[in-house]
This record gives sequence, structure tokens and C-alpha cells, in this order.
Amino acid sequence: MRKEFAVIGLGRFGSSIVRELIQQGANVMAIDLDAERIDDFMHIATNAVIADTTDEAVLKSIGIHEFEHVIVAIGEDIQASILTTLMLKEIGVQKITVKAQDEYHEKVLRKIGADIVVHPERDMGIRIANNLMSNTVLDYLELSDEHSIMELRANDRIAGYSIIDLDIRAKYGINIIGIKRESQIVISPNPTDKILRDDILLVIGADADINRFVQRAMH
Repeated sequence: MRKEFAVIGLGRFGSSIVRELIQQGANVMAIDLDAERIDDFMHIATNAVIADTTDEAVLKSIGIHEFEHVIVAIGEDIQASILTTLMLKEIGVQKITVKAQDEYHEKVLRKIGADIVVHPERDMGIRIANNLMSNTVLDYLELSDEHSIMELRANDRIAGYSIIDLDIRAKYGINIIGIKRESQIVISPNPTDKILRDDILLVIGADADINRFVQRAMH
């Protein structure tokens, strides 16, 4: 059964989500106040609708409560983002992901019941900065303000050792949850598995602990 999503706001962020969800085989309703943007998505989204999502009656009329997940990707209009999220909660949408402009916006969104709050510009900035500062850090996924999953490329400093040899959990308080090796990925690797040069380690933990591991064990 195909998953169904509604995406509200067709700026750069919302547009990219619609395109990717469609490519992944989902049903997507694209919603925006701008008629030109809706025209652009008439032949891309499953359905494209011009609507004022701050109006509860309008949301009900387009059947927004039938979608299992609604993404609020409204750009600069913080008031519209907050009101839309509030309306969606009152209607009973099961899961709501919202784009936040800043920390204050996020606090309000969480207070009114947003399930997931994302900061795409900030998160991309952090990801790029990590990649620029280290050849070891390949990618970065923020789990909270202080915890992340990072992809780290194994170098000569740790190649040839097993996970248990490195004693990463005891020394740094982090865990290797997967190892990518060429086209294969091992989830929950055995502690005795040897790490090879250029393996990609999926590491989870506090940012400070992961960075300490990178600085002390991989540089």
C-alpha cells in the first residue's frame, strides 16, 4: 500500500520533499497559496491544491485528516506555519513535521504539538562544516541538540583493529551501529569484526564524545 503525504508550502524545501516522495513511490498532495507554484506541480504531485491552510474549514474540505503524515514547509511566514500546525493538530492529523525558522519558532511548534521539527538550513550548514573540517567525517544526522549519527571513514590509525580492541564504548561512550564496506553494510557488527581502511563507520552518540573519538583515535 502506497504511503500518503501532504506537503504544505512549495518553496525550495517543500518542493524537494514532494519530488523525492513521488520518486520513492508515495502519494503526495502538494498545497500552496501561490497559483503559479501549484501549476508547476500539477503533473508532478499526485494532487496539487491552492489552499489557505490557516483556515480549518479549508483544511477539512481538502481532506487533510486522511493523510498519515503532513509536512508543513511554509517558508518565511512564521505565523502561518504556527497556525497551520495548530489547525492540523486540532483536526487530528497523526504525524506532523514542520520546518522551523529559528529556535524560538521551534519552541512554539513543540508546545502546540509538532511531532518533528526540522531546521534544514542549519542542519545543512552543520553537515557542510563537518565535511570541510575533517576528511574523516563524511555525513552527519542530528538526533537532538547534543546527539547525532555520523559517518566516519576509517583510516590507518584504526584499521586492523576490532571494535572490542578499540574499546570505543568504554573509552568514548559511543557505539558503532553499522559498517559500510564497498556495496555492503553490516548492521550491529560483531565486536570482534576487524575494521578495514576506508570502511565507513556509522557511529551514534553525543556530539562531544564522537568528536573526542575523531580527534584522539583517528587523527
